[in-house]
Amino acid sequence: MAVLSGGWAHAAPPPQRETPYWASLSASQARMRTGPGRNYPVNWFYQRQNLPVQVLEVYPGWRKIRDPDGAEGWMIGNLVSDQRTGMIKGGTVDLLDAPHDGAKLLWRAEAGVIGTLSRCADGWCRFDVKGRGGFVEEAKLWGVDPGETVK
Repeated sequence: MAVLSGGWAHAAPPPQRETPYWASLSASQARMRTGPGRNYPVNWFYQRQNLPVQVLEVYPGWRKIRDPDGAEGWMIGNLVSDQRTGMIKGGTVDLLDAPHDGAKLLWRAEAGVIGTLSRCADGWCRFDVKGRGGFVEEAKLWGVDPGETVK
């Protein structure tokens, strides 16, 4: 969206989201830093695109994130996407054809597998890994809050 002022078009800043919120890494390589600036040291180097992260703070051009292992630090904002992803935690989980116990087994996914999240409600999320999807209990995913609804 552009705002006209004195004959010049200025890009309106994006609306600030309430933190914390869930996001994912948009780049195949990303550096986490100890502070919001390139002059701060790198404390982690990520090589896992779509890794789910939790955004804890927003600073102009930077996001303070937490990764699935609990590490926290700052990342350039354009390396963090609003795409919702999740990661299987614990052991191997079943991906079912419906969001309830006893539903037909479609696939199995091991701990650490990353997929896109959609349709989370009533303790279940639709989880898709490169076209192979099913419903997973939200408690077995990192990247969604307990009781959260995702559309």
